[in-house]
Amino acid sequence: MSQYRIQYAGEAEKVYRGMNPQFKAQFDRAMERTLAKDPYGHGSTPASPGQEPTRRLATVAGAIVRYYISGPPLLVVTAVQIVHI
Repeated sequence: MSQYRIQYAGEAEKVYRGMNPQFKAQFDRAMERTLAKDPYGHGSTPASPGQEPTRRLATVAGAIVRYYISGPPLLVVTAVQIVHI
């Protein structure tokens, strides 16, 4: 089993902290089930054409998440923007 960490930076951290507790719990579970286990999967796409593949966009629990991937040995998914509809 690979080790991972999910973190939030900048604008994403502000949105994350402002989520209501019920949605935040649902969002956390979805992030762990999807992006933490396979950050290149789950319908994610490159953030912009021509950008490196470690900059991604995905929909998680109904929110659009822009994130960066770094690693190994520890896989780190850093959300930098969350659009919570």
